[in-house]
Amino acid sequence: MYLLHGKLNAKTGHTEELANILLEAAKLVSTTKGCKLYVIGKDQKDPNAVYVTEIWESKEDHDNSLKLESVRELIVKAMPFVDGMPTKGHELDILGGAGI
Repeated sequence: MYLLHGKLNAKTGHTEELANILLEAAKLVSTTKGCKLYVIGKDQKDPNAVYVTEIWESKEDHDNSLKLESVRELIVKAMPFVDGMPTKGHELDILGGAGI
């Protein structure tokens, strides 16, 4: 499996807009081949931080999801609300856990 965890910094005052677009993405990819988990979270201590945690059957499934036109449209929609260029998320090795 493939685990990706990343942080996006929203422009001040636009955290909700960014989070809502990412929640749209979660609904969209929930039916995409290989998606096991796509969770959006906010940091209570950093009002501009939005986190995305994804688990996929494989890195290939994740990469293929980024090729979907509907996903690409949401990325374009989100970019005006992101402060700076997003950095690549952390790729982590899954050791186990509930639901895995």
